[in-house]
Amino acid sequence: MQIQFADDMQEFTKFPTKTGRRSLSRSISQSSTDSYSSAASYTDSSDDEVSPREKQQTNSKGSSNFCVKNIKQAEFGRREIEIAEQDMSALISLRKRAQGEKPLAGAKIVGCTHITAQTAVLIETLCALGAQCRWSACNIYSTQNEVAAALAEAGVAVFAWKGESEDDFWWCIDRCVNMDGWQANMILDDGGDLTHWVYKKYPNVFKKIRGIVEESVTGVHRLYQLSKAGKLCVPAMNVNDSVTKQKFDNLYCCRESILDGLKRTTDVMFGGKQVVVCGYGEVGKGCCAALKALGAIVYITEIDPICALQACMDGFRVVKLNEVIRQVDVVITCTGNKNVVTREHLDRMKNSCIVCNMGHSNTEIDVTSLRTPELTWERVRSQVDHVIWPDGKRVVLLAEGRLLNLSCSTVPTFVLSITATTQALALIELYNAPEGRYKQDVYLLPKKMDEYVASLHLPSFDAHLTELTDDQAKYLGLNKNGPFKPNYYRY
Repeated sequence: MQIQFADDMQEFTKFPTKTGRRSLSRSISQSSTDSYSSAASYTDSSDDEVSPREKQQTNSKGSSNFCVKNIKQAEFGRREIEIAEQDMSALISLRKRAQGEKPLAGAKIVGCTHITAQTAVLIETLCALGAQCRWSACNIYSTQNEVAAALAEAGVAVFAWKGESEDDFWWCIDRCVNMDGWQANMILDDGGDLTHWVYKKYPNVFKKIRGIVEESVTGVHRLYQLSKAGKLCVPAMNVNDSVTKQKFDNLYCCRESILDGLKRTTDVMFGGKQVVVCGYGEVGKGCCAALKALGAIVYITEIDPICALQACMDGFRVVKLNEVIRQVDVVITCTGNKNVVTREHLDRMKNSCIVCNMGHSNTEIDVTSLRTPELTWERVRSQVDHVIWPDGKRVVLLAEGRLLNLSCSTVPTFVLSITATTQALALIELYNAPEGRYKQDVYLLPKKMDEYVASLHLPSFDAHLTELTDDQAKYLGLNKNGPFKPNYYRY
C-alpha cells in the first residue's frame, strides 16, 4: 500500500548528512549507553536482584517469547500506553486509515529503540498495519518496565528491561534477530547498534533486508560510513534529518525536556546560573532557549561558524570550553561527537558543577577517565552520582553521561508522535517500493512526506491552513497541494 498524496510520491532525495550486572567499573560502549528513559517507571531495576534472563515468565496466552522485568506489570503498562495514545492522535489516525489495507502485511520488523509508552504506540501501530515485530531497547536505562510488560502481554516479542548490563543489552538484540523460523526483512533502529549487529553477526540476514529506517544522528553517521565504504547492501532511510524530526523532536522536545531532566535530578534553580552548552544544532538551540528563559547565563561552544553566528545573533556568547570551565555551574553536551568534555575539563570544574549529556551517545563526556582509584563515586539518588576528588571537590554527573531527558525524566508525547508517524511512513514506503526505486544507499524523506506528517498533527491545534488560489499557485510556480518548499529549503 502506498500512502496517496495529491501528487505522485517523488523518489526520496539522496542527501548526505553533515555530520551480567551493571557496575561502576564496567566498560561503557558507544552503543548500549544512550538513552531515552522513563523516570516514571513503576519499579527500578535495583528493586529485584534476579535477572530477567533467569526468570521463567509467560503471558496470559501462554507465550514465553519475550524477556521483561515483570510480566505482572502489564496492566500498569497498558494504562501508560492508553494515556500516550491520547496525545498521539496523528499516529492513531494513520493506523485507522491504513489498517484495512495492511500495507505492512508480510513485513518482519526487528526494532531497537527506546521502549516507552510512546514507542509502544508506534509498535502496536506497525502490528495493526500487518507487521510482525520483535523489539529490544537501544539504551540500558530507557525502558519503562511496565510498558515492556504490556507489549509482551499483547504478543510482541520484546526483550528489554531498565538497568540492563552491557552483556544483557547485546543478548537482547541477538534474541530479537536470532529466532528459528523467523527472519527479519526490515530494520527500525535508533543509534545503529541493531544494524551493526546484524551486519557483523548475520551477514546473510542483512543482505535480505528490504530497508532500514534510522532516526539518530549516530546511527545515520554509521549508515553513511557503510555506504561510503561500499558495504551498505540495502536501502536506508535517514529519518533524523527530516524536517519533522529535526525541528520538532530535536528542537521543541529538548526545549522542554532539558529542564525536566535537570529539575528532577538536581532541584537546581536556573536564575543567575552560568551554563555552557556544547553544540548549537537543533538540540542545543532548544536547550539554550529554555535555559535563557529561566534567567540562566548561557555560553555556547561550536565548531561550525554558521551555528556559531546563529548563537551570536540569538544573544549568546560563543566561547571555547577552556575559557569558562572554571566558572560555570552546569555543562551540557549535545554535539554527537566524542570527548567533548575531557578529564582535564572535569579536573578544572568548580565544586558542585553539574555535568550532563543531551546527545544520543554516551561518548561526549569522558566518563571512563573518572573510573580511577583516586576518585570516589557516590550514588546520591537514581541516575545522580557525585564524583569526589581527593581535595573534597564534587562534580555532579547525571545518568553516567547518557542522554539526560529520557534517562532521568520523560519527553513530550506529542513530539514523539511526529517522529513515530515519520518512522511508520518511512517503513511503509521502503517495504512497498517497487524494485529499483531505491538503490543501496541512504535517502532522505521527500518534502511531500514531511508536509503530510505535519498536516496530520495540525488538527490537534485546531489549525486551519490557507489555500493558494490557482493564480497564486501559478505565480509561485507551485502545485496547490504542495510540496511548498524546494528540497534545499532550510526551515
